[in-house]
Amino acid sequence: MARVRYGARTEAEIAAARTASAKLPDIWSTGVVALWESDPDAVAAVLPPPLKPTGRPLVRVNISKVQLPGYPLGAGSFAVAAAHDGVEGWYPLVMPMTHERALIGGREVFGEPKKLGEVVVEREGLVVRASLARHGIAFVEVRGAVTERLPLPEPGQKTDFYFKFLPGVDGSGFDAEPVLVHCVRHEKVRKLERVTGDVVLRESMYDPVADLPVRRLVEITLGEKTSDQRGRVVERVDAQALLPYIHQRYDDSRQILDGPPEGSV
Repeated sequence: MARVRYGARTEAEIAAARTASAKLPDIWSTGVVALWESDPDAVAAVLPPPLKPTGRPLVRVNISKVQLPGYPLGAGSFAVAAAHDGVEGWYPLVMPMTHERALIGGREVFGEPKKLGEVVVEREGLVVRASLARHGIAFVEVRGAVTERLPLPEPGQKTDFYFKFLPGVDGSGFDAEPVLVHCVRHEKVRKLERVTGDVVLRESMYDPVADLPVRRLVEITLGEKTSDQRGRVVERVDAQALLPYIHQRYDDSRQILDGPPEGSV
């Protein structure tokens, strides 16, 4: 009988697949990163416990084209600065991906808030434009022009925070206790340029990033980098405390019914 590929793999095949994935070559991406200070109350409002705000209400958007062999990928991340247990890092609210392959693994393994979307990174001469779009709305757009070449930073480490959970089958709560994941990335940069421009946030009921406005633009850069990532579960979290935030992971059109923040006029 011919091999049935949906059938069980042997232990040797499982080990070979694990070994092959551990030996991936450096995969380089070209991307735009914009960093700004936003409303501190808005940043604090999107952080599920036990995450806490840092000393600065920073927001970062990363919009990249990843040169996967034979499988180019558009990848984005919209994140706010956060801290947990003495570690400062980033809490992504939405991570648009252009292919299902990148989306599924990140959501199921790490708990990343990945969603299918459109990712654009364009450069024509010195002019740069990058955007993230879903449901026909380019909810983030970064525009500008390259003004100078920057010195390369030393290889560094960044931490992202994710919540990994399974919503309950009966429609309430969770099927298992949620966990907080620290995902550590080791990053190398081979080219970095400063971009002078602006960030445009557009209204979207599905991706309401406009609630985190640009109060003060810190920097925009265009760079080429590669990174790896390793995740670990650091603690189990209070399910009832996390439950009010799980709509962040899904396209919840009912957000249009959300009331204004307390104290707003």
